[in-house]
Amino acid sequence: MAVQYYESPLGTLAIRACACFITGIYLCREGPRQRAEPDGLTELAARRLDEYFYGHKTAFDLPLKPEGTEFQKKVWSELIKIPFGAVVTYGRLAEAAGKPDAARAVGGAVGKNPILIIIPCHRVLASGGLGGFSAGMEAKLFLLRHEGII
Repeated sequence: MAVQYYESPLGTLAIRACACFITGIYLCREGPRQRAEPDGLTELAARRLDEYFYGHKTAFDLPLKPEGTEFQKKVWSELIKIPFGAVVTYGRLAEAAGKPDAARAVGGAVGKNPILIIIPCHRVLASGGLGGFSAGMEAKLFLLRHEGII
């Protein structure tokens, strides 16, 4: 497994890849925990994140393979469809995932998204406000501002 650390405006991100896929992008709250072993794919992901944060990239073209249940994968595949600068509610996302009465379960799947930013879980809002974000509300607010949403 390849691992590369990326210094973002949110803090240090760990980019993980296995074989030919990005499998994770996580915020490292306590700094890097393992030795970095980058490869061409993690380096490409870091370049794409640079382009995103510097305002040159609004969509990503990376091979992704998030690990999760079939339901989680369905929700994450719907998240990828939310365009830069747009948001949806958990309820609308539940409808798109084919489970219109499962907004709470969809929220759980969104919260377990293993590939931050690339799978844009920050673009999902609660019907009455911002909702949560696994990387913290400051990070969610930053990303929403960065995309011109708020």
